[in-house]
Amino acid sequence: MIAIVLRFLIFALVAAFWYVIARLELSAAWNFVCVLGGPLAAYPLVWAGRFLLDREPTPANAKATTMPVHAAILVLYGAAVIRALRLFTAWHGWTIPAPHAVADAFFAATTIAMSLAVANLALKAWGAPFAIVLSRKLATDWLYRRTRNPMVLTTILWFVAIGVELHSASFVFWTLFVVSPAEFEYLKVYEERELEIRFGKDYLAYKARTPFLWPRLGRGREA
Repeated sequence: MIAIVLRFLIFALVAAFWYVIARLELSAAWNFVCVLGGPLAAYPLVWAGRFLLDREPTPANAKATTMPVHAAILVLYGAAVIRALRLFTAWHGWTIPAPHAVADAFFAATTIAMSLAVANLALKAWGAPFAIVLSRKLATDWLYRRTRNPMVLTTILWFVAIGVELHSASFVFWTLFVVSPAEFEYLKVYEERELEIRFGKDYLAYKARTPFLWPRLGRGREA
């Protein structure tokens, strides 16, 4: 219980930091630095976290390490997203000529999909996003039966939808080629190792039969 309260307090501090970042008036140059610097700074952070995991590969250490790693990544990504919205709203770059109805429908669909991924995690793994509550069980059903990372997949699509809403191909490019690779690095280097430590052979078996990101259509292989 104390750990959950502490996680909520940390997330509240992160949210307060996001609020301050959102209120700042920065030049286009500093916005650009934040937009690129946040995802790029995640790489050494991820490897530092992996070092801490491997130094003491126990479930207790994995839980203790994940809290500060997640908080730091949220600070970096949150600041980058907030400033990206400012930057690419003011400067669209390449324009996406999508009709408003299409953009709105895409945004609504990705929002629903992301909400379903969050609900899937909560109901099947007893966890919550942003490591507010670490999963107590290994989620392998519903969306997690098709892909190991439905929340990441739907979030990326949601960000693409935001870019379409902004008519900004630059925001979409940033999402796909700056943010997404950094997130994949986190998943591959840190999160998969953390789940392996906490769930052992069950996670390795699930990993072997389930795609990393792009969902498998059809029934898939049974455990």
